[in-house]
Amino acid sequence: MTADFHLHTSLCKHASGEPADYAQAALEKGLREIGFADHNPMPEPCDDWRMGIDELPRYIELVQIAREKFPQLKIRLGLECDFIAGREAWIEKLAGMADWDFLIGSVHYIAPGWDVDNPKWIGRFREIPVTEIWATYWKIYEQCIRSGLFDFVAHADLPKKFGFKPEGDLRAFYEPSITALAEKNVAVEINTAGLRKPVHEFYPSREFLELAHAANVPLLINSDAHAPEEVGADFAAAIELARAVGYTETVTFEKRKRISVPL
Repeated sequence: MTADFHLHTSLCKHASGEPADYAQAALEKGLREIGFADHNPMPEPCDDWRMGIDELPRYIELVQIAREKFPQLKIRLGLECDFIAGREAWIEKLAGMADWDFLIGSVHYIAPGWDVDNPKWIGRFREIPVTEIWATYWKIYEQCIRSGLFDFVAHADLPKKFGFKPEGDLRAFYEPSITALAEKNVAVEINTAGLRKPVHEFYPSREFLELAHAANVPLLINSDAHAPEEVGADFAAAIELARAVGYTETVTFEKRKRISVPL
């Protein structure tokens, strides 16, 4: 595995380090390609964990500085974009603001003001049936995939971050999104950050990945690094999982075109 396409920087206000720091760490770990994906700016302030729209030029500049400093490393420019129904036009506008290599779709907000992975709201998992939270999340996740706005989607089963999962077979939650991924030809990632969260599991589950492979959904393996030392974290275990469910290749992106890479 030679690529990591989900890296954040200090501009997202809950990470540390600049692109050059991540590039240095990537080279030390033997990676040949990385992609930056800070959280997309919004047209108005909405939370405290993303860059402002006025910081977007600086983000692009810092990635370019890293490219010039480390020419031996392929460095891609992307964004992690929150899908919020009714705000698709803003993502379309952002897509034209730079020469992006990829756009990631993700779902954090399942209701106005409720980012489901924010520990600030963990009490809601005890107030609202977890099956209801999951059903809401997965409905939005399917919409995110079907929007056609994104090259791949991130941390598919994010609501499990704090260990809250419905009991029993979870495939009924997964299957509509798997179908959407296959029909829209959108890739999904194994996100190793889940191992660093209270749930101590990859995003998404093995069961999700088995369904994704059966449906021929393309795969990436990413760290979702929020500090340079997290670049490529737990990739060996993620590769083992990917192979165990049947994957033999992953994908990368350049200028929003998908490229297959042997696993």
